[in-house]
Amino acid sequence: MSKKPFIIVVGLDYAEHSDIALVRAFELASRDAAAEVHVISVLPTVHASPLAPTKAQIEAEAASRRLKGHVEAKLQAFSAALTDPAAKPPRLVVSHIRFDLPANGIAQLASDLDADLVVVGTHGREGVARLLLGSVSEAVLHLAPCPVLIMRPKTTYEEPVIEPPCPRCVEVRETSGGTELWCEQHREKHGRRHTYHQSDLAGAETNFPLVNS
Repeated sequence: MSKKPFIIVVGLDYAEHSDIALVRAFELASRDAAAEVHVISVLPTVHASPLAPTKAQIEAEAASRRLKGHVEAKLQAFSAALTDPAAKPPRLVVSHIRFDLPANGIAQLASDLDADLVVVGTHGREGVARLLLGSVSEAVLHLAPCPVLIMRPKTTYEEPVIEPPCPRCVEVRETSGGTELWCEQHREKHGRRHTYHQSDLAGAETNFPLVNS
């Protein structure tokens, strides 16, 4: 009985992060002579209409040519850069085009092929950008029937520098008894008006006034 090949599925959208994922898949496959790399580009679903089949076919053919050329170029560059004599280019690289939501299409192909690994890239967005734009890689992580490796562009993280307090601002706060917070220079940056909420007398029945500086 022949050994089942190690199947890697890669999601590609032509951005930097997906090319990083593609190269990583080539690297992993180069260590296993039986490994296969299946690269998928997912296109938006064509809305149903009398012309939809023709439109879908045209889009699929154009997308297929683009994907094949892109993958072949990356594979050639990867093969030319190999320096380890024990490493070999993947024995089989297959391109796939599907109409679907990106995460669904990637996960479904992984299921159809009984894949061993999915490799996808991520922009590495954080905070609000991630909430607004969503994350295909995160969705694939939840949907895929096999392990998922998420690749992101290498970035240099610099810890924020917290500056010491301005000595002139400190002096102003001391001399004014706290009614002024900023020196003349920083008053332009921070503004003059600040609202203070007195809350040291918990449970008092009176409403404390707001003091503005």
